[in-house]
Amino acid sequence: MHNAPGESVFDVTDLTVEFHGRRGIVRAVDGVSFSVDRGRTLAIVGESGSGKSTTALALSGLLPRPAGRIVAGSVRFEGRPLITRADFQSVLGDGIAMIFQDPMSSLNPVMTVGRQIGEALRRKRGFSAKAARLRAIELMERVQIPAASNRVDDYPHQFSGGMRQRVMIALAIALDPKVLIADEPTTALDVTVQSEIMALLAEMRDELDMGIILITHDLGVVAESAHDALVMYGGKTVEFGPVGEAFVTPGHPYTRALMRSIPHFDDVLDRLPSIPGSPPDPRNLPSGCAFNPRCEFSTELCRTEIPPMVSLDLEHGSACHYAKELRAHV
Repeated sequence: MHNAPGESVFDVTDLTVEFHGRRGIVRAVDGVSFSVDRGRTLAIVGESGSGKSTTALALSGLLPRPAGRIVAGSVRFEGRPLITRADFQSVLGDGIAMIFQDPMSSLNPVMTVGRQIGEALRRKRGFSAKAARLRAIELMERVQIPAASNRVDDYPHQFSGGMRQRVMIALAIALDPKVLIADEPTTALDVTVQSEIMALLAEMRDELDMGIILITHDLGVVAESAHDALVMYGGKTVEFGPVGEAFVTPGHPYTRALMRSIPHFDDVLDRLPSIPGSPPDPRNLPSGCAFNPRCEFSTELCRTEIPPMVSLDLEHGSACHYAKELRAHV
């Protein structure tokens, strides 16, 4: 995905991630490329096992060691290459921040939320304990936590799921990052709270002029919150482009199937549409296009040759042998 010169803050080229274990080598991410602009949200979507969360961990330098490693490709933050673990750690917090999908397991249960929010300020900005606490209260108010001055000394278990996620956002934006990676930030939250959290993230994005990488399987959230989409399947990019193009006129059968599986209020159905079969095992991917066993348009070509990325428009591409024909008959 290409952006206008000077706008991009985060660039990923041919990212390839492998896990080395007793059962051999598993390539979880294979040649993924994209860039993120300031003030824009890129959504990385796909079913569980598509490689999207592994991509998020790789981009934040949090791959489990020694099993997980980046074996090829490049990651650049504001033009600076991030190669070693130390490189990634040097930009965490004030350059790249991350929101995890389960705040209860990400927050320290025996440390007050105010202390956790203020920790980065003490370590990276030299704040005193008192100044960090006052700033934590300001950040909690910024993410709309009621009675922040009274709750700053509370523990994570004393907050609801939605409020814990707001604490995570406050923690993530404490150092005004340039890029925020949000990995399934609305998982297990009800629809109303989901909407509030996504609206808050958009507000923070615009206020701080930061880029957001949103990792999700919820296409409804993407349609409402993201500018661009990158669809992953079997560890690869199968489609990318502006949300309005990739979702309205998809050029890949997988994207098309994902869109068809979204229920609509005016539909009267005995059974919700679904994609037949299961996502592939990354240790044993099908030959040719990884999606071909589940694809209604699969041909012999699909079963024998890996499709190249085809340009459909300036910013829209699809890795399908029949991308242009499919898009023309959406």
